[in-house]
Amino acid sequence: MSFTPPADFTTRPTLEGTFGMSASTHWLATASAQAVLERGGNAFDAAVAGAFVLHVVEPHLNGPGGDMTGIFHAAGADAPRVLMGQGHAPKGATSEHYLGQGLELVPGSGALAAAVPAAVDAWLLLLAEQGTWELADVLEFAIGYARDGHQALARVATTIESVRELFLEHWPTSAELWLTDGKAPEPGQIITNEAYARTLDRLVAVGTELPAGADRVARIEAARHAWSDGFVADAAADFVLGAHRHSSGTDHAGVITREDFAGFRASTEDAVTIEFRGFTIAKTGAWGQGPALLQTLQILSGFADHELDPSTADGAHRIIEAQKLAYADREAYYGDHEVPLDVLLSEEYAAERRALIGEQASAEFRPGTIAGHAPFMPPLRTEYRPPALAEGESIAGVGEPTVTKAGVTKGDTCHIDVVDRFGNMVSATPSGGWLQSSPVIPELGFCLGSRLQMTWLEQGAPSTLTPGKRPRTTLTPTLVLKDGEPVLALGSPGGDQQDQWQLLFLLRVLVGGYTQQQAIDAPALHTTSVPESFWPRTWTPAGVVVEDRLGEDVIADLEARGHRITRAGDWALGRLSSVGRNPQTGALSAAANPRGAQGYAAGR
Repeated sequence: MSFTPPADFTTRPTLEGTFGMSASTHWLATASAQAVLERGGNAFDAAVAGAFVLHVVEPHLNGPGGDMTGIFHAAGADAPRVLMGQGHAPKGATSEHYLGQGLELVPGSGALAAAVPAAVDAWLLLLAEQGTWELADVLEFAIGYARDGHQALARVATTIESVRELFLEHWPTSAELWLTDGKAPEPGQIITNEAYARTLDRLVAVGTELPAGADRVARIEAARHAWSDGFVADAAADFVLGAHRHSSGTDHAGVITREDFAGFRASTEDAVTIEFRGFTIAKTGAWGQGPALLQTLQILSGFADHELDPSTADGAHRIIEAQKLAYADREAYYGDHEVPLDVLLSEEYAAERRALIGEQASAEFRPGTIAGHAPFMPPLRTEYRPPALAEGESIAGVGEPTVTKAGVTKGDTCHIDVVDRFGNMVSATPSGGWLQSSPVIPELGFCLGSRLQMTWLEQGAPSTLTPGKRPRTTLTPTLVLKDGEPVLALGSPGGDQQDQWQLLFLLRVLVGGYTQQQAIDAPALHTTSVPESFWPRTWTPAGVVVEDRLGEDVIADLEARGHRITRAGDWALGRLSSVGRNPQTGALSAAANPRGAQGYAAGR
């Protein structure tokens, strides 16, 4: 038996070439990255250029005040490396302070939800250590789009309209930047962000003011200091002193300070890996959700190839049930501390978990038992309404992203992958600092992020809000290697769904033999039977969201097994992009998501 054959039609081809490939969630970022490759830059120069463009053209999905994680393999290196761009909780971000403010959860919007911004510092670190270009040249694309303008995506316009009243009533600095005469931009309207262009200009300028003899790396390091110890930290710390509306429906000042900014530096570290069907799958450590994908693959590795087909009811059921078990462990054990991954990723533990998969859907929260570690049991709320939220105001829904008048987002992000002819490959997922995260800092042209909403105020959790600790992020890019050489980079927006959608891609490509574009186009599904990482942190026991293209027979079979099905439409789930390389021939490839008519790949 074999996998369900892929559809004859694909929405676009899997690109093939030998020079360089770029893929991202926005065509302008992809085009900018590819332009860097064409002008002699390497994959790291290109990824950084594209990432700063994403700050400008997808401001509803990421921003300079947010965070990122990346995973890369430099040509000739012995192993992949993780780029750690997840900031920690400020010194004043304690459970006692938040509970004392009358809060039951860390808010989903407002400065109290802000971890120390880390994305910019991480990108600059990558450029300094692995790139070849000057900062001024890399930032030229983003500065141009911010200063001269770009056409607003329909989803940008929709997001701004969703929070327009919040901006007008409570966040005047955001209203000044994103509204014109009190109105949201129309789709396709040219929008600019001169304040952010000036911020990038200033980061470049500090490097040019260094004494003669300073090299490229010194100029980039000067920009990093201007960010964490200079004008950016000063402006942000001063601004959050003013109380403003949070998703709780109440007003609070932020707690982030200059010292918090100065106390963070991005870094690189070893990837966490497992072997699956002859391939090495590389992810971040358990300060992110990446190992949950590895746990799921370990559980699924005990099944035959044909039993892992996501397009069949049997395969979809196994995948969903395996994910529930892995994500229960994520909630119980993952965080910014020593996590027993040697046990969680072991074949023996996977076999124990595999034995729990029955014929019917489980509606239980079932973390495993690990000697010497007490599993955290999170509050299992199926619904939540903060006392101060206005009557009739909903916090539910689906979309990219889901936003309410209070600035709440279910969470979404963007992604970029690049591979060059030299064999360098990078996959990165920037997020946070959405335009709806908190009020715009007018001197800087961006707002702070809201990643701390992924921490708990309850004590004893592996991700309890703790000063100096990183929230357990959902950002989770993937690198795949064969015989020590990188062959695939991939990732997706989607909060808790990121690795769930990537899992479908990996199974279809590595086991089912699909091309990258065939795997991206294929119908998707995911479980919601896990506490959400984003405020208000509810769950749907036995919940599964499916694309209707999965088929009536498959969907009916899943319902008969007890899965609570939500239909999302034909083309609604998964926003993957991917690049690939054949180490034997040097052939390169790329593919991107058609959903939302936004992602694109380019290359030659």
